[in-house]
Amino acid sequence: MNSPTRTASIFRGSRGGAAIAAAALLALATGCGSGTDEPAGGSTSHPTSTASRPVKDTSITAEPGERFTLTVNQNASTREYWYLVDPEPDSSVLVSRGQDYASDSGDEPVAGAGGRLTFTFEAKGKGTTRFTLLHCTFTTCQGNTSTLPPETTGPSATPTTEATTPSQAPERITYTVTVD
Repeated sequence: MNSPTRTASIFRGSRGGAAIAAAALLALATGCGSGTDEPAGGSTSHPTSTASRPVKDTSITAEPGERFTLTVNQNASTREYWYLVDPEPDSSVLVSRGQDYASDSGDEPVAGAGGRLTFTFEAKGKGTTRFTLLHCTFTTCQGNTSTLPPETTGPSATPTTEATTPSQAPERITYTVTVD
C-alpha cells in the first residue's frame, strides 16, 4: 500500500540554471499581479497564500484567507482513491477549494500509472472545525470510483482463496483546523 507523500521541487545544475531561476523569481515578483482572484494589489486585510501541509499532520493552524493543500498518492488502476467525507468542514471557518489530480506519467495516460491528488482548503473565519479524508482501496471499500465515494465504507468481500485474510476497514484521517 502506498503511503501519502508530500512533494517539493528544487533547482539543480549549473550557474546558468541559478541565473534562470533568479530571473524567473524576479519576473514573478515584479510582474503580473497576485495570481489570485483578487486585484493586483492583493487583499488589504489578509494575504492569500498556499502552503503544502504534511498529510499526517492532523492539527492545522491557519489565518483567515490562508490556503493550504494536502497531497496523497492515488492510483485508479488499483482502485485506490481518496475522498473528502463527513464530517466536512464548517464553511464559516474553512472551505474546500477542490481537488487536482496530477498523473505520474505526465500528459499521456499510461495504464497502471498512479499520481497525486491534491485537496485545497481556504481558511475563512475564526474558529475550529474538523474534516475527514477517506482512503479506499479495492479491498477496503465497495463500489468506489474516482468520482463516486463508496456506498459503504465496510470492507469489501474477501476473495475466496485457500489462505484468506480478513479485510481491513478503510483508512480515515480526521483533521482539526483552527483559524486564528
